[in-house]
Amino acid sequence: MIPFIRLHPADDVVIARSQLVGGTTIENFTARGLIPAGHKVAAHDIAQGAPVRRYNQIIGFASKPIGAGEHVHTHNLDMGPDKGDFERDYAFGADVKPAPARREASFMGIKRADGRVATRNYIGVLTSVNCSATAARAIADHFSRKTNPQALADYPNVDGIVALTHGTGCGMDTQGMGMQILERTLTGYATHANFAAVLVVGLGCEANQIKAWLDTGHLAEGENFQTFNIQDTGGTRKTVEKGVALINGMLPRANAVKREPCSAAHITIGLQCGGSDGYSGISANPALGAAVDLLVAHGGTAILSETPEVYGAEHLLTRRAVKREVGQKLVDRIKWWEHYTDINQGEMNNNPSPGNKAGGLTTILEKSLGAVAKGGTSNLEAVYEYAEPVDAHGFVYMDTPGYDPVSATGQVAGGANVICFTTGRGSAYGCAPSPSLKLATNSALWKRQEEDMDINCGEIVDGTVSIQEMGQRIFDMVLATASGEPSKSEKHGYGQNEFVPWQVGAVM
Repeated sequence: MIPFIRLHPADDVVIARSQLVGGTTIENFTARGLIPAGHKVAAHDIAQGAPVRRYNQIIGFASKPIGAGEHVHTHNLDMGPDKGDFERDYAFGADVKPAPARREASFMGIKRADGRVATRNYIGVLTSVNCSATAARAIADHFSRKTNPQALADYPNVDGIVALTHGTGCGMDTQGMGMQILERTLTGYATHANFAAVLVVGLGCEANQIKAWLDTGHLAEGENFQTFNIQDTGGTRKTVEKGVALINGMLPRANAVKREPCSAAHITIGLQCGGSDGYSGISANPALGAAVDLLVAHGGTAILSETPEVYGAEHLLTRRAVKREVGQKLVDRIKWWEHYTDINQGEMNNNPSPGNKAGGLTTILEKSLGAVAKGGTSNLEAVYEYAEPVDAHGFVYMDTPGYDPVSATGQVAGGANVICFTTGRGSAYGCAPSPSLKLATNSALWKRQEEDMDINCGEIVDGTVSIQEMGQRIFDMVLATASGEPSKSEKHGYGQNEFVPWQVGAVM
């Protein structure tokens, strides 16, 4: 097996397939010094200030002269004097293609009375404010299959009771952007198909008043949606007792479901990557993109997000926008993020993380080019703001931060009923109420952390499987998981702590 990977004939760098030692032959040159696996090697001499390309796209500029065979990384590559603000050709709609031939596949889903289809069957305990988090957790803990198995013994069709608490809900502008985002997020979870019923616990005096939120979200209480406050109930103990009693009343109805064949068109995948490395854009991300194209052909939906992690690659998405206004909305969100980071005395290249850099990624431009590969090649149908309900089918975009739990929280609020999460460094993550699949980018990670990973895309780097073959595997695993097969993160009990709504604005 050749010791390097060339991604495009015009690239200025190649990628080390495994650790290279000085003197290793690479094309018509030799490696200079030790080069870690997944890192870049200069394919020819590069002058100081010259752009450096990977995927035939600019990933940065040489900060000093680079000789052929040298390690290319943070010591000799940066964003350039303009910090990555170079002109990009957005070419709105230039790569839009005809809709693929419709394909049919099914999974064993749970049909709700209103026609929506669920992949899981939970009862949720939400909170209006951090002050009610402890009570909400105590209510859910009463029904833990680990510590109190008898509580759900008669309800085998209920996947569990999960408390999704958060750290905000007060000390904020009641009319501001932060409150709007929180209300949107809670509404999305309260109405999520994977919840058979929802209980909301508040404190009583918080900024995020339950009644105001219900009015904004056009929500109404009913037998499967109940709300109350600690202060009205008479304290913590009475609150927990009331919550337990209300859920006991919900359980028989929640249990009265069965799985039946449903079209794959009812699957909405939230696309995530975390702990990325130099292989992410070579193996797991493009393989997930191939699975996305399959899902779209079957009528399903996939949501790409993490706007700070598509920065510098947004022009690859605007070319696929079905309408100019769709592409322009994405560009507008990019501009918003540039302003947002600037007023907070940061910059877009604050991402990648130290772990990303240790794995071979150097700039946000490079990371983004690999990240957008998760979106496959399908047309971009719509762009949404954080936690907005996703009502389009096909490949869509949602504006979120790059921080994975915050991003995935917005996607689930928008309707994602499965999460697919690629990782090269070994991110530990799970989600509720939507199951999360973890895709390893390299075989070393798979061997080291197999208990957390659901599929090994490192076989692509090893040369034993094609991207398309791995995409089919991922698609098949999505169908199985949507049918009830537990993911690794579900087996570990992940999900309750990973609910993290995006908090913006002043904490007052």
